[in-house]
Amino acid sequence: MLHPTFLGPALAHRGLHDRAAGRVENSRAAILAAVKAGYGVELDVQLSVDGEAMVFHDAALDRLTHETGPLNARSAAALGRIALRGGGETIPTLAEVLALVAGRAALLIEIKDQGGALSPLGVGPLEARTAALLGGYTGPVAVMSFNPHAMIAMAQAAPALPRGLTACAAAAYDETHLGAEDRAALAEMRLYDAAGACFCSYDHHALPTPQTSALRARGHAVLCWTLRDAGSEAEARRHADNVTFEGYAPAR
Repeated sequence: MLHPTFLGPALAHRGLHDRAAGRVENSRAAILAAVKAGYGVELDVQLSVDGEAMVFHDAALDRLTHETGPLNARSAAALGRIALRGGGETIPTLAEVLALVAGRAALLIEIKDQGGALSPLGVGPLEARTAALLGGYTGPVAVMSFNPHAMIAMAQAAPALPRGLTACAAAAYDETHLGAEDRAALAEMRLYDAAGACFCSYDHHALPTPQTSALRARGHAVLCWTLRDAGSEAEARRHADNVTFEGYAPAR
């Protein structure tokens, strides 16, 4: 089950980032700031061409660095030399971040879809590497993904690791190639039990859904994303057990 710390302090979305202060999303500085402020940390991982888990949200380098093209075309060493825009840091590996957090805060790791279809396509290598890295980690940690097949793979690679599904309303999925039935299946989290999940993280705009209400009735945790002000947080907490936030400072 999900460690109780995930139901305590709010989770800083991609760390406590503030570009004006030189803390870029998913950077070491943003993650460390969240830990020092007493929040949990949510972060993203993508796979390098040589199989390393990199802490980075986008599939492409363009938005957050001065480089262009897909992240998964570069090696971990090359990515580790690429500076983040506005932060004076380079792209970290998950191993570096685990050493930085060192169990001091709840760590929620979103495994980004590698195949572009929220399907079994591309699933396996990133999940295996993440599982290997977390095998020796002793702090409160959980993994989640918009791709339920990624969590099914994590169930095989690390069965004791808490797993969750990230989801939103069917109309909100931006993969334009997905049909209506695929969107509905994802929104309704139909593979939740197949993944052996014990929580979900749902778009707060869509809460509550019949599925999130049913999960709470089963004693499973419902987290939500991404809150940007205290008023929205108060409403979200009526239907969720914790929030992921950015751009303001929730009560601890």
